[in-house]
Amino acid sequence: MRTIHASLLTDTIASLCVEANCRLPEDMRRSIENARNEEKWDTARGILDKIIENYNIADEKFVPICQDTGVCCVFLKIGTDVHIEGDLVEAVNEGVRRGYRDGYLRKSVVGDPLRRVNTGDNTPAMLYTELVPGDKLELTVAPKGFGSENMSKLAMLKPSDGVEGVKDFVVKTVEEAGPNPCPPIVVGVGIGGTFDKAALLAKKALMRSTDERNKDEYYAALEAELLDRINALGIGPQGFGGRTTALAVNIETMPTHIAGLPVAVNINCHVTRHRTVIL
Repeated sequence: MRTIHASLLTDTIASLCVEANCRLPEDMRRSIENARNEEKWDTARGILDKIIENYNIADEKFVPICQDTGVCCVFLKIGTDVHIEGDLVEAVNEGVRRGYRDGYLRKSVVGDPLRRVNTGDNTPAMLYTELVPGDKLELTVAPKGFGSENMSKLAMLKPSDGVEGVKDFVVKTVEEAGPNPCPPIVVGVGIGGTFDKAALLAKKALMRSTDERNKDEYYAALEAELLDRINALGIGPQGFGGRTTALAVNIETMPTHIAGLPVAVNINCHVTRHRTVIL
């Protein structure tokens, strides 16, 4: 049994909160730069140039890429041979608290969804834990802005709706979102499970690299088809038109009930932020 002190989680999360908000992942950079090179319309190319300039400045000066530094989503894959010494939940929240304070990141969390009083430190984090074999702990910090989060949807389709129903729902969700989620976007899709699991699958899909296709060839082909259909909408960068509405469509699935076909679409803007470390 390996012991990891909760204080190590706190220190790591604090650092990752700042890093994730100030430095865009390499896969996102490549996708945006490739999209810029393939764009035919001057306006779309110009907007992508500004997006590239923005994240280069953020990287050089180590300042936030976007003013919305998001709700902090924290994913932990905890090995079954790991013992965490201390209060796990408090350690995570303290890490977010320090990261957002010391990194001068915007605090966007309200303590109650209706009474709307800001907590002042961006806590609590949205914490997801998963037990896995081994003696390691994988920690991912993913700040999620709400311009894109608000455009996300979930549907409880009928099994008879089939794959065509899934395709139509995903494309319609993006079409109705239009320019609101700050395209070009990444589209996370969760299919299967239950009402809540489908949404979590869609969120996790956003953590996958834009360079990586689903390991199942059937779903890899579906990702490619949906990406083509979404980009054919012509919404384009920031909604001004162009061939690049989405940079990637990532699908995650799991078994479901014979009577159901849950589908969730979690949209993320071009600032799809996440940082992962293994302790």
